[in-house]
Amino acid sequence: MTAAFTEALLGARRPVIMELKRQDAAGRDLFGGRSVEDVVTAYEDAGAPCLSVVTGRWFGGTRALLHQVARSTELPLLQKDFITHRSQVEQSREDGASAVLLTAALLPKSTLGSLIEHAVQLGLTPFVEVTTEAETLRVPRARDCVIAVNNKDITTRERGPAHLGRSTDLLPSLRRTGTPCPVSASGIEHPDGAARLLREGFAGVLVGTGLLRAESLSRWIDDFDREHQDLPRPLERPQKSQ
Repeated sequence: MTAAFTEALLGARRPVIMELKRQDAAGRDLFGGRSVEDVVTAYEDAGAPCLSVVTGRWFGGTRALLHQVARSTELPLLQKDFITHRSQVEQSREDGASAVLLTAALLPKSTLGSLIEHAVQLGLTPFVEVTTEAETLRVPRARDCVIAVNNKDITTRERGPAHLGRSTDLLPSLRRTGTPCPVSASGIEHPDGAARLLREGFAGVLVGTGLLRAESLSRWIDDFDREHQDLPRPLERPQKSQ
């Protein structure tokens, strides 16, 4: 089973999940006077297959931001927040999300499994974030999930440097789970880095600060296209076992 968010990413010519967040981990403004509608329109014009919306308070987010984005676009939306209860999954769907972030490092295995099950029942894509092989291997129903490597450290509120090598190291583990959509997320600033991760075998990348701080979004996309143009699309998906 794949939901709208996964389908959009797997079928995209530019498999970049473009993110809206109001501020970076240090509290610096990222919108620069732009409205939510301005950013959404720019991302749509850039060919985003789906959007990520950060509602977590670390990054100045609120549920109101998700409401605004949902009113401004028909693209599938990922809500990024610390979701720990089934009621939050239900609220996410009501607020317009197509996918929900579930952070494996914060959730006991039983809770993670329950939230994944509930999200799938509601038609949402579980977007499960991992940082270690052990976390990766305890994701249930991986074929129904996007599994994303977080290249930053949440224990420091993502204020430290990114380690893109973590994604490279964990990709074989992600593939073994059977997820149709391995993703590298966070700390991807430059188009060549994004394209390299796709070349290594990721089905998508999530980019936020790098796009919001880019002097020219269209130039970032043009550079990405030059690096990415030789990659085959769409990604061949794992076959379901009988």
